[in-house]
Amino acid sequence: MIVKYGGNAMKSLELRRAVAGEIAALRQQQAVVVVHGGGPVIERELQRRSLESTFLEGLRVTSPDAMDVIEMALCKLNKELSQDVGQAVGLMGRDSQLLLGELLGDAWGRVGQVTRVNTALLHSLLAAGLTPVVGCVAVAPDGEALNVNADMAAGAVAGALQQDIVFLTDVDGVYRAYPDPDSRAAQLSRSEVEQGIAQGWIAGGMIPKVRSALYALDAGAPSAVIASGMTAGTLALAAAGEAGTRLVP
Repeated sequence: MIVKYGGNAMKSLELRRAVAGEIAALRQQQAVVVVHGGGPVIERELQRRSLESTFLEGLRVTSPDAMDVIEMALCKLNKELSQDVGQAVGLMGRDSQLLLGELLGDAWGRVGQVTRVNTALLHSLLAAGLTPVVGCVAVAPDGEALNVNADMAAGAVAGALQQDIVFLTDVDGVYRAYPDPDSRAAQLSRSEVEQGIAQGWIAGGMIPKVRSALYALDAGAPSAVIASGMTAGTLALAAAGEAGTRLVP
């Protein structure tokens, strides 16, 4: 199973370590690959260097100077998460060309999208009983780093490995009538998601989340779950289909 972890769910060190423990427990039942972002950590490091962040269509416009800071921040976080999970190896896109990518467009600077995943490396680590922990930095054809949206990077990994993915985020799932807890959808098909966006009950920040899940399905993942990473114990329930919203083709 692929577990995408990041964002607000990582702000608390105590919660981060609790989730890492859940990942380690899940590993006893099935192989796990973790893909992470680190928006709050990146933002803090950019502010320390007086580098302003601007966003275009939800993606951080990334200058070469910002890219250096982003890669540095994610590398440090990557090693910390690996230590928290235990029996894990922290990797970035440069490692054995794990994530190859291409520029998304001039407007975003060094922002990219994944074009190929070195699945042989991931399979080798999994066969050795190790959990790959992958940071969302890819490498471009020119050998330079690319800042990749963590949800999209995780979707690319899930598709390449053709495995289910759980997106741990700051919401409990997709609601048909937010915030009514009884309206959480246990499962949605692609057509239902598109209908929800058209009708407006999937809106705001939930749209990029479901788009990332659909991207994972397009790439080859059998299913994608959107669940909360803000509450300890959710990961095991989401993996068993008892929490969050499962999206299927």
